[in-house]
Amino acid sequence: MIQRKQSIFLLLAALLNAGVFYFDLYRTHTIINGADTLGQLRVSDHYPSLLVALVITIVPLVTIFMYGNRKRQMAMSFATIIALLSFISLLLARVGNLGKTVPPPSSGSYWIGAVLPVISLVLVLLAIFGIRKDEKLVKSMDRLR
Repeated sequence: MIQRKQSIFLLLAALLNAGVFYFDLYRTHTIINGADTLGQLRVSDHYPSLLVALVITIVPLVTIFMYGNRKRQMAMSFATIIALLSFISLLLARVGNLGKTVPPPSSGSYWIGAVLPVISLVLVLLAIFGIRKDEKLVKSMDRLR
């Protein structure tokens, strides 16, 4: 049902995933000719990251409205988890490749945009547990009939 707690979890996950378009993923400090310059990794700078970010934002929203078919809703939630894991691995690969740039950054730190998919991953897992709970409830009600 649309008013269940897993719908709230999926909505929060989609909103957090939309935040990766607004916040930086990683910030670097590079010293060029004695001047410290600030660089950042954003989703919009890398086309594959942009596509995966669109998927992780749209799929949870679509999943909310599949409340009539809980098996499909669970499958879409698992697809969201796979997309989130691929987004996180793309981010880690991009950060790992920063050391190969010329000039390499002197220091760097993960920013808010890198934490949002991890929180979203937890929320989607909570939604899956809620969907399973609903499925058990419906099956137990069918046995009583």
